[in-house]
Amino acid sequence: MNGVGRKRAVVLFNLGGPDRPEAIKPFLLNLFRDPAILRVPFFVRPFLARWIARARVKPATKNYSYLGGKSPLLELTEKQTQALETVLGNGTKCFIAMRYWHPLSDETARAVKDFGPDEIFLLPLYPQYSTTTTGSSLTAWREAAARIGLVARTTTLCCYPDDPGFAAATAALLRTTLAEARVTMPVGMRTRVLFSAHGLPETIVRRGDPYQDQVERSVAGVLAALGQDVDWTICYQSRATPQKWISPSTDDEIRRAGAEKMAVVVVPIAFVSDHSETLVELDIEYRELAEKAGVPAYFRVPVANDFPPFIAVLADLVRRTDGPGLCAGQVGGICAEKHVDCPHRRAEIAV
Repeated sequence: MNGVGRKRAVVLFNLGGPDRPEAIKPFLLNLFRDPAILRVPFFVRPFLARWIARARVKPATKNYSYLGGKSPLLELTEKQTQALETVLGNGTKCFIAMRYWHPLSDETARAVKDFGPDEIFLLPLYPQYSTTTTGSSLTAWREAAARIGLVARTTTLCCYPDDPGFAAATAALLRTTLAEARVTMPVGMRTRVLFSAHGLPETIVRRGDPYQDQVERSVAGVLAALGQDVDWTICYQSRATPQKWISPSTDDEIRRAGAEKMAVVVVPIAFVSDHSETLVELDIEYRELAEKAGVPAYFRVPVANDFPPFIAVLADLVRRTDGPGLCAGQVGGICAEKHVDCPHRRAEIAV
């Protein structure tokens, strides 16, 4: 709880994206140099990162060309922070720390230090925790804060996959899209809801990353809040390496729906801000795949962006999360013991 007259900095973590065509290659280099993403020996990583980045520049440039040559992620995250700052009121200032492009953690940490907060709240725009997203962002933030001597009472929210407000906001967006789909489709056409999340290599999950379990928790919460019986499945998109990734893939589920002549409603369950994976991969590439696969109708549920009920969720999380320290939906975290990469489990193991 923010005390009267106290200054609070809320730092929102997000992925980041290139802000111009010339930034695409350095953005990709930053991404693949991250040891949380490219899990190879440190002496191999710089060379492999350059090789992967070079190979991905051309397709990435094509994707961003659909978006005007850049990612809209920063502008959309700025709208979220502005809306959140308005809801939280006086004494709170919101900041953005992107992981792979500006504003990076070093820049944001300096701005927070200049603000001089009494307390800091670290808020990931990743509802489900993964070492590759929130975990990596937290590491970058802690290192940046240490470098400049930023010291303040800090509360870290690691995840909120089954927060009732998040489930209700997502269900509201899904409910609206389902209603719109029913108006446009022939009576009696069967529909399948695909909850599509960013994928991960299976090895990362097997080693204890809780992401897949938390995606499943999010879906369970949304289905409970939806209040409708729907045909549904969870699937994973954005495979980026030759390794075996968690399954089923969104591609395969779209093809299966086509073979069964079912319409598809895609819910981007792990994204709360639009970027290339929603605006290009889901809206363009998967729509084209659906047409080729014989899917009779294809719909995509909007992500939250600055949807007021979602901003209210973020504000509620800030207000009711007790710090300082690491917090989740409940005391001691929400992950099973097998998820050793959950930050709460790591803290227990360290003790």
